[in-house]
Amino acid sequence: MDQLFAGTSLAPFVPYMYLAGGLGVLILCGNWLVTGSVQIARHFKISTLVVGLTVVAYVTSAPEMFISIGAALNNAHDIALGNVIGSNIANIGCILAIVVVISPIPIRNRKIGFDYLVMLSVTVLLLLFGFNGTIGTAEGISLVVILISYTAWSVIKSRRCASSKDIEAPTVKPLIALSMILAAVIGMYFSSGWFVEGARAIALQWGVSERVIAVSIVAVGTSSPELISSLIAAFKGENDLAIGNIIGSNFFNIAGVLGVTTIVRPLAVNSHSMFVSDMAWLFGITIALLLTMIPLSKGKINRWEGGILMLIFGAYMFILYR
Repeated sequence: MDQLFAGTSLAPFVPYMYLAGGLGVLILCGNWLVTGSVQIARHFKISTLVVGLTVVAYVTSAPEMFISIGAALNNAHDIALGNVIGSNIANIGCILAIVVVISPIPIRNRKIGFDYLVMLSVTVLLLLFGFNGTIGTAEGISLVVILISYTAWSVIKSRRCASSKDIEAPTVKPLIALSMILAAVIGMYFSSGWFVEGARAIALQWGVSERVIAVSIVAVGTSSPELISSLIAAFKGENDLAIGNIIGSNFFNIAGVLGVTTIVRPLAVNSHSMFVSDMAWLFGITIALLLTMIPLSKGKINRWEGGILMLIFGAYMFILYR
């Protein structure tokens, strides 16, 4: 597309065309992903919360996986690591905040507290692993083991606790539901690439560093599937899926994306001070998320709380680009 419009009056608008095209396909695929995932959950008697924490969260984190592995193989370690940290900050301060401002999310499932603690635990591990300047293969393997163990435990426990009263009957055949998820994955892979391509082109015109691009533009771009999926889930009344998607995505970004990436190629933390600074912001906004969810059985993330999360994210972006 760049070559097609090169030298024409439309050339300056090409990045914006990538952004718009990517967003349009993401919206369509997000609807397929949510519908297919909910139907699969009903067929296999798995709670919607667990599906949000696993299937939807892992699938919508596919762009982060492709970006980070590609960056690691090209020795762009700041992008590989910054993409994960920035995406987790964006998931809470931008993605969830936008969803909540549009449609407040009731918290009705106490189990979300345990899942939050698992997410927080791997965030602590990321800080410990990166503190010595390198996140190696051994650390990556341990993260993947945690990912597999947590996923298996969640699915098994959900099936044991499920009852016919808790889970609605499916309305779509399993093969069709799986086809919808597969189509959504393929569509999100290409469309998130278009989105990031346009975003990076615009950011590069501003002359900012790879780290800044990674933790801001690329992170928000690769988190766009989470935004679309959570919005659609909230509009459909699937509140467990909406909040589960965010917590699950943050867990998967560290345990899955970073775990697999460092197994493929260990990552060097090129700037210790920047790493600690970004992690401090991540911890801060993660704790803020917990405060908005209390109490965990009868709570509700209100619009004003979403606004506070958005302000924290805005302050982080302001400091990055000042």
